[in-house]
Amino acid sequence: MNTLYFAPGSCALASHITLAESGLPYELKKLNTAGGEQRSDAYLEINPKGRVPALVTGKGVVTETVAILGYIAQAAPEANLAPLSDPFLFAKMQAFNAYMASTVHVAHAHGRRGYRWADQETSFEDMKNKLPQVMSDCFRLIEDGMLEGPYVLGEQYSTADPYLFLMSGWLKSDSVEIADFPRVHAHYRLMLERPAVQKALAEERAA
Repeated sequence: MNTLYFAPGSCALASHITLAESGLPYELKKLNTAGGEQRSDAYLEINPKGRVPALVTGKGVVTETVAILGYIAQAAPEANLAPLSDPFLFAKMQAFNAYMASTVHVAHAHGRRGYRWADQETSFEDMKNKLPQVMSDCFRLIEDGMLEGPYVLGEQYSTADPYLFLMSGWLKSDSVEIADFPRVHAHYRLMLERPAVQKALAEERAA
């Protein structure tokens, strides 16, 4: 059994969808991040970083979305969630996922958690004001050069797709219109039709 620690509305959704796609057995553990549960002694024993997601497996704990997605894809090769036999395509998928984690997610966080990078209130406001432009720039790059369509890698679904779906769903809260990016918007609608996506969203609402 795999146990995914998550918080609703967090980046853990990408891992959750991928688990639902994989066919691997899993259970969910919801953290009340608004109440600081991610910083509790009990959770810090699982993930000393105090973040979600964290995936507890039979061999230990895996943290960081990029690593969790890669782990699930390799643990369930029959689900075909990654081009495991093609080193170049696998690297291309990982490059996309790394961009989501290191650039897009960080840009999104600047609008909400400016205290991670600065101390002055004026700095927080600058970050918030800059956020729509930064996110638009990120998604322009995705729209014009990274999303092959209909899925990130073209015809082959991969772990890059739930990650893009997650970030696309955050655009509205960043004051960016997803409709400005037609290919991204089409991908988002396509993902909403997948049973695993519907399952994961329903499980998070019910948790």
